[in-house]
Amino acid sequence: MGQPVVLVHGAYHGGWCWRRVAALLREVGHEVFTPTLTGLGERAHLLTPEVGLATMIHDVTAVLETEELTDVLLVGHSFGALPVLGAADRLRDRIARIVLLDGLVVEAGRRAFDGLPADVVVQRELDARRRGNNLAMPPPPAEAFGVTDPADAAWVERHLTPQPLRSYREPLAVEGPLGAGLPVAYVYCSEPDYPAIAAGHQVVKDHGWEWRDLPTGHDAMVTDPAGTVTALLA
Repeated sequence: MGQPVVLVHGAYHGGWCWRRVAALLREVGHEVFTPTLTGLGERAHLLTPEVGLATMIHDVTAVLETEELTDVLLVGHSFGALPVLGAADRLRDRIARIVLLDGLVVEAGRRAFDGLPADVVVQRELDARRRGNNLAMPPPPAEAFGVTDPADAAWVERHLTPQPLRSYREPLAVEGPLGAGLPVAYVYCSEPDYPAIAAGHQVVKDHGWEWRDLPTGHDAMVTDPAGTVTALLA
């Protein structure tokens, strides 16, 4: 059996989005886990005002502990980078390396909203008030994530669910250095790029993490699953 791989999805998504990537990883012998964060996907019914980033960090650590995983390749896509970085701080000894797939990255003590442009934050807060009961942010269309194939876009949009607002308002609490001193690689999805998360690229460079380019859209696991697998395993 190959290295265990834990794939953590981004905002509005769920474990479902990794279906193609997970199948390819299993074909080459990896044990793959695709947890869905609390309040999203098939766990959308668990959304409460208390569901935030700390909840989602616990979601990730619970998988590693319950499945008794070691030597893990821990992957976080987009917003999922933050639960991954939080989990690494708590369970460093279980993790071999981290890959952030077009991740939203902020420094310790900062919020997901701090990694987004001010106008994007204002719009998401407004949408949450108007259409999300001030509890969750309604999902954008699949095209916002670089998914343009009609069949793929329809599949993604059927599954997107509102993102818990507290997950973007709550600071990333870590006690050690960001990345927990583990090998970290950042995969930049460049065609088209996702400008909302561009501020985090400087954080990646400041920490000296490896940089990899993947010429596809933000939802790379949907638009280029084979290329995504290559980038994750590089």
